Amino acid sequence: MLVHRRIHAWTQANPFKVDLTLMLSGVLFLAFPALILGGPHPALDFVLSLGIIVPLAWRRARPVLSGSITASFCLVQVLFSDMPVPADFVPLLTVYALAAYAPRWASLGGLMLAAIGCVLFILRYFGFPYISSTSEVVVYAFSVMAFEAVVLVAWTFGDLARTRRLAMEALRDHARRLEVERQQERDLAAADERTHIAREMHDIVAHSLSVIITQADGARYASAQDPEIAAKTLATIAETGRGSLREMRRLLGVLRGDELASTRPLPSLADVGALVDAVKRAGLEVVVAETGTMRRQLPPGAELTAYRVIQESLTNVLKHAGPGAQAGVDLQWVPRGLEINVHDDGRGAGADVPQSAPPHPGRPPRQAPAPASGPGAGQGQGINGMAERVALYDGTLHAAPATGGGFRVTAFIPYTEA
Repeated sequence: MLVHRRIHAWTQANPFKVDLTLMLSGVLFLAFPALILGGPHPALDFVLSLGIIVPLAWRRARPVLSGSITASFCLVQVLFSDMPVPADFVPLLTVYALAAYAPRWASLGGLMLAAIGCVLFILRYFGFPYISSTSEVVVYAFSVMAFEAVVLVAWTFGDLARTRRLAMEALRDHARRLEVERQQERDLAAADERTHIAREMHDIVAHSLSVIITQADGARYASAQDPEIAAKTLATIAETGRGSLREMRRLLGVLRGDELASTRPLPSLADVGALVDAVKRAGLEVVVAETGTMRRQLPPGAELTAYRVIQESLTNVLKHAGPGAQAGVDLQWVPRGLEINVHDDGRGAGADVPQSAPPHPGRPPRQAPAPASGPGAGQGQGINGMAERVALYDGTLHAAPATGGGFRVTAFIPYTEA
């Protein structure tokens, strides 16, 4: 760093030390000469010089107090001292400090007091009784104008310093607010990513483990009667585990920034058939029906959401519907988007806590009944995750026990991406 930049940085970081050094230098070079050079009243001149110079130490920390003390001693000098002192130009620094660091009223007040002081100073020491002709009056007037101009220049430089200081403070404050906003955005993005990962982990792990547990229980009871059933069941468990492992690797690859893993295709509506086949192998009868015509392609994220809704709903059927239950998956393409209806004829009391997402514009809101008791009641993570996913695409989700038994999950995903 250059020397002048280091000096500037030090002075900005240590304003009181700079002002204290300025005050001590003034006492050394301006106050003591008034005592040494002599005059009619050297002691008075020395005290007045100290009163004018010492307040410089607080010209930035206490500009109004410093300026008031300096103005008071200048007035005492004009009234009682018979000659100027070397410290009489120090009030220019006080005017600068008031303009740069004091409130606006003190800045303008200091300028007016300095202007009046110039007139009194010239009148006291260079005016009467020396003015005796018109030419001397003209000289006196020009002297007053010159002194006033010097005071105005000092005030102007101080006001410019004040403007620059306020502008720098505004820029620093703006930079701080931007940094806070960036940190908040990073925190929100991290929270959103954690929520996304939690949903993915729940959908992948919960579905796979439900299938594996169901198959393992079935194999354990059936192996005694028919070993071939156990072998087929173990094959289903292995296939489900491998599929879950692939999904977990893809998700972890995204977290690591692995480009190969992050670009692998996500599940979509085209994979619903494979999902249903895996659920059938787990022992649940599922009937899939698709009606209507797709007006245009849903965004990839919306298709993933539809897939996860079906996956979570069928997983809940496996976990809670009971033995011998059957499920149906109805996909209906309507002019505004895709309607998904997953229903079963099981117990209908053990699924996740029913929850409804905000209703879609133009649809009457539907209230979900109170959560039923039974295994899994009070968890709500699966339904919450589905509702959050659907809400991201301006959709709606309703999950509740169906009339006459069973459980029903209804979701609507519009074409327009949120």
